[in-house]
Amino acid sequence: MADQTTVSVEEQRQVAISVLCSTPSERSLAVAVAAGGSASTPRSNTSKQLVPLDSLQKLMLKSPPQADVVEDDEQTQLVPLAKKVAAEFIGTFILMFAVVSTIVADAQHGGGAEGLVGVAASAGLAVVAVVLAVVHVSGSHLNPAVSLAMAVFGHLPRAHVLPYAAAQTMGSLAATFLAKAMYRPADPAVMATVPRAGVGAAQAFFLELVLTFVLVFVITAVATDPTSAKQRAGGHRDRGGDNDERSHRRVTSVHAVLCRPSTGPSMNPARTIAAALATGKYKDIWVYLLAPPLGAIAGAATYTLIKP
Repeated sequence: MADQTTVSVEEQRQVAISVLCSTPSERSLAVAVAAGGSASTPRSNTSKQLVPLDSLQKLMLKSPPQADVVEDDEQTQLVPLAKKVAAEFIGTFILMFAVVSTIVADAQHGGGAEGLVGVAASAGLAVVAVVLAVVHVSGSHLNPAVSLAMAVFGHLPRAHVLPYAAAQTMGSLAATFLAKAMYRPADPAVMATVPRAGVGAAQAFFLELVLTFVLVFVITAVATDPTSAKQRAGGHRDRGGDNDERSHRRVTSVHAVLCRPSTGPSMNPARTIAAALATGKYKDIWVYLLAPPLGAIAGAATYTLIKP
């Protein structure tokens, strides 16, 4: 009788391990055996559930805690649309006010105060601030072209595209008109996104399309793909959107340096619409309303096709 009810130290150890790897009913059985009671099922069945300690350790190493695999997209889905729209308005306002203010200040000082690098740095730093502030609320699109591309590929509900675009455009309008009123530029046209002298509409269209393609390709990679470098910054999950803002900042800064003498650049219909209304400059505006959405969709589509 003692042989049937007594469990050795080694068997208790194995039964404790089996509790971690068994179903609820099997856990009850394991607990009963560990307590010294008798099992209602043959002992051989219990032994089948036992897992060697080294195998359990390997399993635990291979399986990260589920709490560390929560996706930012799932958290964003819980935010009410009104708050998302407000975040897009505020974020776009901050970004556009920083960009337009830098452009105007540079022009007022003869183009030597900030220069291309200064304008690029201003745009990049503004992106950093905005992305860190509202990416967890709305995704920090700040651009109707980005919102459209995200909706086309299922990263944003399609019913949210128009509210997002309206908020982004209103934010850009508010920022541009405020900058115009504060700085009173002698030549408001410096704020406009129009092809520069010697740049035709076809060339501007191609440049805006390519610039937006690159921008949204990078955004799609770091913001929507859980297997991208976003998830393993320094060997662990990046919870602060650091890779998002770094990538966005670098692309925006490089584009500003390379293409400001040619097209503006815009890459953002909300930016162009606001500047056109504030300055009365509508030259080739169709380029800036059509090329960014096409480039954004192409960029998101390309990454979607090549991702693992």
